[in-house]
Amino acid sequence: MNPPTEKPTLEQHPFRYTDREGSIVGTMTNDGSDIHIKMDGWEFVGKMFDDLEPVQTTGLPDRFRLHHDCLIDCNFDFTIPVLVNERNKLSNVDLLVHFELGKQNERGGIDREGFQITLEYDSLKYASSAKPSDMEDVLLEIQKQLPDGAFIQSCFNCLYSDYSPLGNGVFGCMMCFKNLKQEYLQVKSKEDFWPVHDHFERQVQETWLCDEFERRVPGTGYRG
Repeated sequence: MNPPTEKPTLEQHPFRYTDREGSIVGTMTNDGSDIHIKMDGWEFVGKMFDDLEPVQTTGLPDRFRLHHDCLIDCNFDFTIPVLVNERNKLSNVDLLVHFELGKQNERGGIDREGFQITLEYDSLKYASSAKPSDMEDVLLEIQKQLPDGAFIQSCFNCLYSDYSPLGNGVFGCMMCFKNLKQEYLQVKSKEDFWPVHDHFERQVQETWLCDEFERRVPGTGYRG
């Protein structure tokens, strides 16, 4: 295991794609905003795992089913490296992720999607429930199970991150306000949030981490 670092690297990680025809093992590169998947000579890009589009569609095998140009009717299994902070002791650990994408439904959407995750830390496994959900909910499930004083040191637990009251996708829709730290820290309600709402630096993934991380204080911002 490498020494703990302050933020993730852009290394490729194994990525397993599964559909009705079987599984393909490819690679995933993730920079905290954009996701790049390569498998069987094909490349897909997106931001939230439910919006992965093929870079090239000409000759794309029929097994890759698309809806609004994005992959559906398949499952993904992969790992995301994260840091666990237990009383200022940092440990590199892997978040084991299973993501389900259903079929097109009658309303023009897909019939199911969501994450199940497992965190292996200190020789123990912490798992989310069997029901797939968005990344916010499954991370909250894991956090409740961790020992006192331990938390995942990532954007999800950062003092300067929040979600929009207008709604968000299943992954990668956190708003980073490190460019407006003092203004954001004055936010205590939805009404307080609107003046800064549109001025975030960028959208980030819950599992990402930068060197300006500060642990979130309960009651901060719109999400509390």
